[in-house]
Amino acid sequence: MELFPRIDTLADGKLDFKLYRYTPSFPAAIVATVIFAILSCLHIWRLSKARAWYFIPFTIGGAFETIGYAARIVSHNNKESVPAYSVQAILILVAPALFAASIYMILGRIIISLRAQHLSLIPVRWLTKVFVCGDIVSFSLQAAGGGIQASGTIEAYDRGEKIILAGLFIQIVVFGFFVITSGLFHRKCLKNPTLAARENAFPWKLDLKVLYTVSIIILVRSVFRVVEYLQGNGGYLISHEVFLYVFDAILMAIVMVIFLIWYVDHLQYKDGNEYDLEPCVVNETNSS
Repeated sequence: MELFPRIDTLADGKLDFKLYRYTPSFPAAIVATVIFAILSCLHIWRLSKARAWYFIPFTIGGAFETIGYAARIVSHNNKESVPAYSVQAILILVAPALFAASIYMILGRIIISLRAQHLSLIPVRWLTKVFVCGDIVSFSLQAAGGGIQASGTIEAYDRGEKIILAGLFIQIVVFGFFVITSGLFHRKCLKNPTLAARENAFPWKLDLKVLYTVSIIILVRSVFRVVEYLQGNGGYLISHEVFLYVFDAILMAIVMVIFLIWYVDHLQYKDGNEYDLEPCVVNETNSS
């Protein structure tokens, strides 16, 4: 017995495919578009003011969310429009991967700013590269799968669905490993703090808690998407619009609000040798 049985297959074995199994809600799409547009504009303002360029992918992700839900407004009036369906499906799907790229870059900067490279599970020179590369693979697979589905045929949808699932699984694995890596670093830094960590040179503990929070939120959203795609085009989740807003739109808006309130813009370097900064470890004997 399958854990997530497909319920989009007819008795003759053919897929019962539809772009939408409901008429997209006009009010919901309007509200989501306005909220993401406001949040994206606020992030653009904060980005330009703080010049924290590692938030560029995050801000682009907000723009993707805005455009994606705007496309659902079009779909309300013409739910058979393949271009409108494809735009909303692809952009809403891949936006969290762009959020993740900025999140991955923040961890490396926290470690370097604390001069705690020796406490990192992965060498800091490779830390951001490893996670961002995994994120790029996930993003590319999801975008490619969505692009294949955009052709609008049953066969293309089924093939694209498998590629999207691969991308989502990679995203979950990479994010899970990221949370573990962050947690291990946090534990080591509390046990053997560097001078910067001991003196709280910046709110690094809060920064890590923010990373944990947004990472778990995005993980929940990714798990929802996996279950949704495993159920197929005729599945319960994809057939009820409310789940998209509860487990995707609202969660991603919360992530954007969190980073708007706790904008991690104090982790910037003025030279190009940040990887060569020497760790500054507290001497427990002298500090007591």
